[in-house]
Amino acid sequence: MLVYTIKELCRTCYTCVRECPAKAIRIVGGQAEVIEDRCIACGNCTKVCSQGAKVFLKTNDKVERLLDSDREVAAIVAPSFPAEFQEAPTHKHLVGMVRALGFNYVSEVSFGADLIAAKYRELLAKTPGGTYISSDCPSIVNFIRFYHPHLAPNLVPLVSPMVAMMKVVRSMYGEDTPVVFIGPCVAKKSESNTLDAAITFLELREMFEGRGITADNIEPSEFDPPLGGKGAIFPVTRGLLQTAGISDDAITGNIIAAEGRIDFQEAIKEYEAGMISQHLELLCCEGCIMGPGLSRKGKPYNRRVLVSKYAQSKMEDFDLRQWEKDIERFSGLDFYIKHLPDDHRRLMPSKDDLKEVLESMGKFTDKDHLDCGACGYETCMEHAGAIKHGLAEVEMCLPYIIEKLHKSVEDLALSNKKLTTMQQALKQSEKLAHMGQLSAGIAHELNNPLGVVIMYSNLLLEEEGTSDQLKEDLKLIVEQAGRCKKIVAGLLNFARKSQVNHQSINMREFIEQGLDSLILPENVNVVINDHTTNPNLMVDTEQMTQVVTNIIKNAYEAMPDGGDITITIEDSFGDVSFVIADTGSGIRQEDLSKVFEPFFTTKPIGLGTGLGLATTYGIVKMHKGQITVESNCDPEKGPTGTSFKIILPRRRE
Repeated sequence: MLVYTIKELCRTCYTCVRECPAKAIRIVGGQAEVIEDRCIACGNCTKVCSQGAKVFLKTNDKVERLLDSDREVAAIVAPSFPAEFQEAPTHKHLVGMVRALGFNYVSEVSFGADLIAAKYRELLAKTPGGTYISSDCPSIVNFIRFYHPHLAPNLVPLVSPMVAMMKVVRSMYGEDTPVVFIGPCVAKKSESNTLDAAITFLELREMFEGRGITADNIEPSEFDPPLGGKGAIFPVTRGLLQTAGISDDAITGNIIAAEGRIDFQEAIKEYEAGMISQHLELLCCEGCIMGPGLSRKGKPYNRRVLVSKYAQSKMEDFDLRQWEKDIERFSGLDFYIKHLPDDHRRLMPSKDDLKEVLESMGKFTDKDHLDCGACGYETCMEHAGAIKHGLAEVEMCLPYIIEKLHKSVEDLALSNKKLTTMQQALKQSEKLAHMGQLSAGIAHELNNPLGVVIMYSNLLLEEEGTSDQLKEDLKLIVEQAGRCKKIVAGLLNFARKSQVNHQSINMREFIEQGLDSLILPENVNVVINDHTTNPNLMVDTEQMTQVVTNIIKNAYEAMPDGGDITITIEDSFGDVSFVIADTGSGIRQEDLSKVFEPFFTTKPIGLGTGLGLATTYGIVKMHKGQITVESNCDPEKGPTGTSFKIILPRRRE
């Protein structure tokens, strides 16, 4: 495999998916894998991966073994070398450095480009009515053979300049001469089965560094003949046209040049649709000067200038006559090739399959198809098709993941709220249990002496001859002792571990009966809203009467100037709930968490024991129900008042 993934470095960014023209990247478990049989070896993913997770196969060791052998090895250098080795004062320094590695011959591929350009010009002259697609870029050739196989016959039936130069070298030095290509391209590593090895400029740098070779410690040298001519400009956009001497006039020109993963694909689509009748010159990269085998920090226009300057300097003292002789000498070599289709296309899933995938991502209508490209695919339909083929995952859809994340956050917030409520309820239950034990002990201890105080006070009141002042004092003792008796009775009621004697009741009728037992002030209006479909449930009527009357009594006591009490009854399959809301003065927010605590009251001293709501809470919990309170005491925030909501299971557990 020429291009592969270092999984330890791969992050879920999907940049490689987006930048791969062949969509030869499969996402599995959030990590990218290169699909070997779909890869066109353009190396684009290695350029765009910021984490360095995408790498290409290095063949330095193979070249090292060739150089260490007894055979004479030839190097053919791509004409884009000026774009990479800017530190070399002249091209002769670079040639000298390559020879220092152990290469016996060093030739330039630009002569091969001259040969192919001449053959290309001849081909266009012979077939004036036909149209061709350039075939010098192996990634373009692979892309068309794999994904537009019916266009394979339209590829120029000529080998690339690299293969042409390999043929020239072997015709000069022998067919068994090992030839190593040095250039900017990864795809060249697999372009020709007869090439011994191919390395990139980056790999060449590593070899220089490994052997300590620099431009300062070598002897400059010229390329071995035959020397290239205009082919030196071949690596830049429209370089083929200029090398072949074909007109590039915008009005009369018969060739369209396109480069880069987006433009070359668009050109092929329009050519395929019959919208273009011109020849196509296509490059997978933005010219060979931006290939994956060059250093990452280079700038395209600067590199173009460097290549142009080298070509210009080359032509200044160019031996045209010798070049023409060389062209004539080697033009008889066989440079023709038949590009065979190799269909790697996948059938598009059915509409039903795509619909199923899209709906799993929350895309039910065309408006839901954002086509944002965050997943690496241009459209949601393409992403869905890739999912169906096992190339992509649903989680690659950013809008879907964000929506899912929001839902998870909401669910967590709800769970946290429920947990907080349960924790508070548990704390309240523990507090009430401890208070209940203490209250029971105190109540039993006080009950008997209070009974004695009340009894003897009443006996003294009944005696004749008691003075009026003494009678008033005794009445006060009886009154206050009676109040203490009620407090003790409340303590016992709060502390008791009562059994719940369930009886079937109609909640609407039960509340109406509870209201009849209360003496309501004339300025208080009570409204009952019954929204139940089945108001029947099982409760302890005596205890639940205490709950209803406690809350209603608190409600009208909070409205000394009158107001409204609204009782709303609702039900579900398993529960019956009722809300008692008043328009009173409300409870302060800091006191809401304390309302169910024993002995806590907001009433003036002497008007409340603080046991009513604590007892109510205990009764509701004994019924396996829930009780909550909401209140507002600030008129600026809205109507004041308090509402208690009680939810009771319809049947006993």
